[in-house]
Amino acid sequence: MSSSATGAAKPTITVTLDGSNRSTSLPVLSGTIGPDVVDIRKLYGDLGVFTFDPGYGATASCDSKITYIDGDQGVLLYRGYPIEQLAEQSDFIEVSYLLLYGNLPSPAQLEEFRKGVTYHTMVHEQLRRFFDGFRRDAHPMAVICGVVGALAAFYHDNLDINDPKAREIACFRLIAKIPTIAAWAYKYSIGQPFMYPRNDLSYAENFLYMLNAVPAEPWKPNPILSRAMDRILILHADHEQNASTSTVRLAGSTGANPFACIAAGIAALWGPAHGGANEAVLKMLGEIGTPENIPQFISEVKDKNSHTKLMGFGHRVYKNFDPRAKIMKETCHEVLAELGIKDEPLLDMAMEMERIALSDDYFIQRKLYPNVDFYSGIILKAMGIPTSMFTVLFAVARTVGWVSQWKEMIEDPSQRIGRPRQIYTGSVQRDYVPVTRRG
Repeated sequence: MSSSATGAAKPTITVTLDGSNRSTSLPVLSGTIGPDVVDIRKLYGDLGVFTFDPGYGATASCDSKITYIDGDQGVLLYRGYPIEQLAEQSDFIEVSYLLLYGNLPSPAQLEEFRKGVTYHTMVHEQLRRFFDGFRRDAHPMAVICGVVGALAAFYHDNLDINDPKAREIACFRLIAKIPTIAAWAYKYSIGQPFMYPRNDLSYAENFLYMLNAVPAEPWKPNPILSRAMDRILILHADHEQNASTSTVRLAGSTGANPFACIAAGIAALWGPAHGGANEAVLKMLGEIGTPENIPQFISEVKDKNSHTKLMGFGHRVYKNFDPRAKIMKETCHEVLAELGIKDEPLLDMAMEMERIALSDDYFIQRKLYPNVDFYSGIILKAMGIPTSMFTVLFAVARTVGWVSQWKEMIEDPSQRIGRPRQIYTGSVQRDYVPVTRRG
């Protein structure tokens, strides 16, 4: 195939199929920032060929106004606002409004939105019975995946995805109820009574309350830990068209109800290559054992013939420092200082790994900086949250991104049902031979 760019105002790429007299001109589309994309929708009709892109790493499946990432420069924007500014100066509810509606709210709009989320945090009382159907040792991600999917059976009054008001109510319900469901999944796993949400607490405080409080004694929020949780939620709220977000959009493209779509996103997030990364960090540290074993571990990482994997360093998207990691690093040290943690072996190893990564030429040359998963895993460990809950917390944060992406997709008239193509490499057509005549 050959290609050439033509036209200044509306550039195109001309593609000619070698050995034929067929060619086509494909328009080049530009976003507000970021690389241009080639619109290949005419490719099959004009040339009879598809593109091949395993993992869709070079394919734009939609246009979106929500999140922008520049991995080379270490940039992450929510609706145009740098993540650093939002994490330092905003809170999760305001960021949720921004992602969902596109602009920062006025004080009155923020208050109304905050109340809307707060007064949807309760779940239908019959939903409690769902938890009893799970084994006590079930992974919390399995529990919330099932319970979130079941919400459609309890809140079927507003499942008309073509009704803007119904879409908004569904978004409110999901953002508000996911912390309650997540906390109850944890309480169920440890045999403690469920704690109902409190309207006098912030979003992050309420989540920590439902995770940690017991009826036998009063619970007071710790502002340092509450702020740390709020930042974790903000930093994980959305991340462009990743695997789970794409799953939500693909499920949503069929017209499926929003609860089913978010349950699909939770299932995708469960994978260790996606949401389970911070859990993998602590597993790696546990396998190292003690700080004295770190040099040997590092040498194995550097050995090309070794299969030792380094978790929590570098990022598939960010080829520079993960912009979220700097905020998480500061938050990590704030939490450790607040809790007075100095002699926890896993945390000691983590700090030593951080020191090496920031000074060793091997890490520096390969830009293997500690990423957000590295620090968030340490923070959650220090706060006493078990590793089985790490991905659950990720799902709590990402729900607002998922519903924002789902809502944007439903409101986009150009979106169609997802239908990826394939290269078929199986057998050509064969004639069936009855079993009695074989061999």
